[in-house]
Amino acid sequence: MERKNTWETYSKTQLKEVDVFAKEYMQFLDSGKTERECVDTIVNTIEKAGYRQLQEIIKNKETIKKGDKVYSVCMNKAIAMFRIGELPLEAGMNILGAHIDSPRLDVKQNPLYEDGGFAYLDTHYYGGVKKYQWVTIPLAIHGVVIKKDGTTIELTVGESEEEPVFFISDLLIHLAQEQLEKKAAKVIEGEALDVIIGNKPLLIDKKKDNKKENQDEKSTAKDAVKQGILNILKEKYDIEEEDFISAELEVVPAGKAREAGFDKSMILAYGQDDRVCAFSSLKAMLEVEDAKRCACCLLVDKEEIGSVGATGMQSRFFENTVAELLALTGEYSELSLRRCLASSCMLSSDVSSGFDPTFAGSFDKKNVAYLGGGMVFNKFTGARGKSGSNDANAEYLAHLRSIYEKEKINFQTAELGKVDLGGGGTIAYILALYGMNVIDSGVAVLNMHAPWEATSKADIYEAKRGYVAFLKGAEM
Repeated sequence: MERKNTWETYSKTQLKEVDVFAKEYMQFLDSGKTERECVDTIVNTIEKAGYRQLQEIIKNKETIKKGDKVYSVCMNKAIAMFRIGELPLEAGMNILGAHIDSPRLDVKQNPLYEDGGFAYLDTHYYGGVKKYQWVTIPLAIHGVVIKKDGTTIELTVGESEEEPVFFISDLLIHLAQEQLEKKAAKVIEGEALDVIIGNKPLLIDKKKDNKKENQDEKSTAKDAVKQGILNILKEKYDIEEEDFISAELEVVPAGKAREAGFDKSMILAYGQDDRVCAFSSLKAMLEVEDAKRCACCLLVDKEEIGSVGATGMQSRFFENTVAELLALTGEYSELSLRRCLASSCMLSSDVSSGFDPTFAGSFDKKNVAYLGGGMVFNKFTGARGKSGSNDANAEYLAHLRSIYEKEKINFQTAELGKVDLGGGGTIAYILALYGMNVIDSGVAVLNMHAPWEATSKADIYEAKRGYVAFLKGAEM
């Protein structure tokens, strides 16, 4: 089955809309390079659109009704948004679910040390990365430091032209004969991903007592480069070495999202897995005003490491939030909660691997997503024999086809590479445990999990259109 390139289907008006949407998306990427920054950006956006915090409604002992817009945040790293529909919640919801964490380097709790005249931050990589891709590129530090008294210090260094960047060194080619013989997984190992943050030693004033006169003299302290960095951290940010213990600092590629190609048809940026689906889902939620069923957008953390922890999809955050909604509408019972979740339809909005002609042998050309091919459906993910996968049923796919063909949404179907080469997972299987209909859908990405990933503007715009159609029309 062959489908048209999405660009060929657009009118002049739509082509302008694609560019406007892409610019908004790029701004979102620049303002949200961590999950905390994403949640802050989203909350600021949705509150302007009339969304109210669930905890505030509960505190005020209010109720909610058709048309109300509600959101709940979990530990500043996950967020759920709801637009109450005409039907009771027990009839189910239409859910868009994506994740807002991305592969990166996390700073360890005892990270700062000096070696060979350099000050370093020791890191632990997060998610699936090719470690060799992270050396010799400009890096920025984003995150928070929580002091003992509860004070929060927000830190972003390396994004503006006036700020310094950081980097990880690599062995010069002239001495790399042995290194180049190693397998790619061993060329740069995890403990070598330490970030260079300084090279200038701290100089200490002291007096030298001569018989004739006192002369000013300077000497270096022990671990002088490290001490120099600590002085800067204290003076500029009020951070002491012990404060690293209660810090969450993420090392990410420095720099803004950019248009790619002479035709500016693509976007090259960090963190598009999975913020491309998160942004498209958010915009779809803001666009849908009158939905028959409750519309929901769920953006979670920790997908890249198995959806674990309090802010990952395996936690009870979402289930607890839905229970609170039922209580506020006067519908709550354990049975109503179970019926609501089981009757829901979900798009697990996550990226798919885009076909790369340079590595064509890794893909099944008939069953792969192409940049410019529209939004993507993955009936299943998993590894090799579909291990760890949610496998959507044919009835659900047929229902979605009818919606998308009616709304003239460009879509394609895909698998994640050749059968025996590997695979990946999403949050789909976790929501499917409630008995709801779930399928993976999203945007094709080139260079997935690399510091810089590429997407097609047309696919991002089409994903948003597809999510809007789903929120309005899905009902099984």
